[in-house]
Amino acid sequence: MTVLSVNVNKIALLRNSRGRDFPSVTEFASRVIELGVKGITVHPRPDERHVTRQDVRELTALLADHPGVEFNIEGYPSEDFIEMVLNAKPDQCTLVPDAPDQLTSDHGWKIDANRALLQDVVGRLREGDIRTSLFLDPDVAMVEQVSSIGADRIELYTERYAQAFGSAQQASVLSLYAAAAERANSLGIGLNAGHDLDLANLADFLTIPNILEVSIGHALVVESLHEGVDNVVKRYLAICAAA
Repeated sequence: MTVLSVNVNKIALLRNSRGRDFPSVTEFASRVIELGVKGITVHPRPDERHVTRQDVRELTALLADHPGVEFNIEGYPSEDFIEMVLNAKPDQCTLVPDAPDQLTSDHGWKIDANRALLQDVVGRLREGDIRTSLFLDPDVAMVEQVSSIGADRIELYTERYAQAFGSAQQASVLSLYAAAAERANSLGIGLNAGHDLDLANLADFLTIPNILEVSIGHALVVESLHEGVDNVVKRYLAICAAA
């Protein structure tokens, strides 16, 4: 079964637009956990335009009371970010090559150009007993370099698949992800996926075997506005359970 990790960034963004704790990030996280979600993801950025350092602290405290629910913190490995992660001690840290002012994640790591940085950061996180994942494009050659970094998992960046979904290119694009996933499996690297996966395209993507976790936030929140959060989360969990 694939774990659904709900990214709560958009809840924080709504909260920040009004200047008070409404909607509450922790209350939303608690609600989806009660519905059966087994993962919570945050992507704090330096300007704290959505998730803040305080949110990370409060979610850390919340999830300490839910040992079956994993906490995933993702972001660019600046020194401030790494110190925050080492203090929070989440189950997983997903390293993403974002610029500080970037609107959203839009590409995976180029490992050769960032080898020294990634090896150092992965080593520090491993010493802190934190599982690591690298955000990657569906590129077999890049997957083959992950073992030299020491990361436990990769997260396949699924924007390209989401854009191709429902088009004549869907099958060929999905095959790129399947090839990257197969190579990761053969190397003993765990597989996560995320970015613009939604209720329409998730089931087809999960025909790829051994996807351990999908991180979904923007689409889940938008769909919840249309259909209600309880119904939307139950539908996501059913798709993940069938994978």
